[in-house]
Amino acid sequence: MTLSPLDDYPIHQAPEVMRHVTTSDRNFYDRYYFNVHGCSDELMLIIGVGQYPNLGVADAFAVVRRGPAHKVVRASRELGLDRMDTSVGPFHVEVIEGLKRLRVVLDDNEHGLAFDLTWEGTIPAQLEPRHYLRWQERLTFNTQRLAQTGRWSGTIVVDGERVDVTPDRWWGSRDRSWGVRPVGEPEPPGIQVKNAGTFYWLYTPIQFADHTILGMIQEDEKGRRLMEEAVRVWPDEARDPEYLGRMEYAPVYAEGTRDVVTATLAFNPPGGKPFEIRATPILPVHLMVGTGYGLESDWKHGMYQGPELKVQGVSYDTRKEEDAARMWGLVDAVARYEYADGAAPTASGTGHGLFEYWALGPHPSFPE
Repeated sequence: MTLSPLDDYPIHQAPEVMRHVTTSDRNFYDRYYFNVHGCSDELMLIIGVGQYPNLGVADAFAVVRRGPAHKVVRASRELGLDRMDTSVGPFHVEVIEGLKRLRVVLDDNEHGLAFDLTWEGTIPAQLEPRHYLRWQERLTFNTQRLAQTGRWSGTIVVDGERVDVTPDRWWGSRDRSWGVRPVGEPEPPGIQVKNAGTFYWLYTPIQFADHTILGMIQEDEKGRRLMEEAVRVWPDEARDPEYLGRMEYAPVYAEGTRDVVTATLAFNPPGGKPFEIRATPILPVHLMVGTGYGLESDWKHGMYQGPELKVQGVSYDTRKEEDAARMWGLVDAVARYEYADGAAPTASGTGHGLFEYWALGPHPSFPE
């Protein structure tokens, strides 16, 4: 057992040094996620930085989608003693003011993507429902997450071209999550081979000019809700979030695919008037391609890449058939959101935000 600088702060939650978490589960993780977009189909940037205390690894990625280009920079190092060190090679996260302002940096490198961005939250950070799933006796998900919408300032450089990022139109959302979920190299499946393999998921942090709606759905192969959330949040910290009841999700898929073209989100707030929001994805980012979320056997979140810092770049051109064929799995799209029939609570009836979805495996919405 070894001390680290974090042990000098009065924040302990267990009779352990702060380097050690309270479970020995190899899949414990602690990570940042950010997305950046211009409320248009111009560009979307997604950034992730994670630590895996029981695997001894810290890693990071940034993926940018601009036109047909899908470009990734990723890095991995040994975690070491200091969990307050949120850098991974050229990646840095600086907490300027907790739950409000952060700085996220990817230093200049040889892979054609760099940025220096400052995040400013526009709503109070919200604690989401616990994600707790036990499948075939194994606790596979036991995570906690905070979510926030906000605005960005700074610069992004893609292949030598500088993009000035200003908060008037460069919006986004972020989360901080920690706990247990599958990471790293695959384990022997054992009895888990009996699972249906369904991951029916929707996550919608929707930002309007003066409020945010946070929506979330996960269902199993029978259509049963495993997790859900629907709240409207205002910038005023003294104003309680408004619970919007059960969110219903009606996607329209491109013919022969599970790619969402449009979707209707329906809300029925208790004691309030039902309303709908129409979602139109305008720029998809296939989050699992090159970033470590699971498609590549040689680079997965928490996967040990050796004792030395490793930094890599991966680029794809979606106009090429072989590259386009890689683009599947979880989609993080920029979407336009519109209140239907004048149902917006203020003058702000059109917003933008993340439309994250995956429809994997059997589900009642896909009859055989």
